[in-house]
Amino acid sequence: MASNTRDLSCTTEDVFRVLANGWLYPSWVVGASRMRDVDASWPQVGSQLHHSVGVWPALLDDTTEVLAWDPPRRVVLRARGWPMGEAQVTLRARTTPTGCQVRIDEEPVKGPAALIPRILTTPMLRWRNAETLHRLGYLAEGHAV
Repeated sequence: MASNTRDLSCTTEDVFRVLANGWLYPSWVVGASRMRDVDASWPQVGSQLHHSVGVWPALLDDTTEVLAWDPPRRVVLRARGWPMGEAQVTLRARTTPTGCQVRIDEEPVKGPAALIPRILTTPMLRWRNAETLHRLGYLAEGHAV
C-alpha cells in the first residue's frame, strides 16, 4: 500500500468540503482529466463520480464510488481506471495544532495493476499522491466549495 501525508493550514471540515464537491475531483486527483457527471446523492455510500482519465484524444471514461463516508475524518473510495484496474483509496484527516494532517492510502485491488509487485507500484503511487495531496491542500486552504 502506498501512503502519503501532508500538513495543511486549514480544518478537517475544509478538506471534507472539497471532497464533498464531486465536481472538484479532477482539480485534485492527478490523472483525472474531466468530470462527466456526479450522482445527486454524492458523497453518500454507493454514489459515484463519472470521470475521464488521460488526455485528449486518449480519454477513458470510468467511475469512482464511495465505500465509506465519515466526515470530517475518513472517506474510502473505489477508484476505477480500466484497463489498469481498480484501487481502494482511503483519505483520513486529523486536527493538528496548526490545522490538520491528511493521509492518503492507495492500494490496487483489481485488474492488471493489482498483479504488479508492490515494490514497483508503491513508488509511483507515492509520487502521484504527493501531488494529489498538494492540490487538495490548495483547494482546502483556499476554501474552495
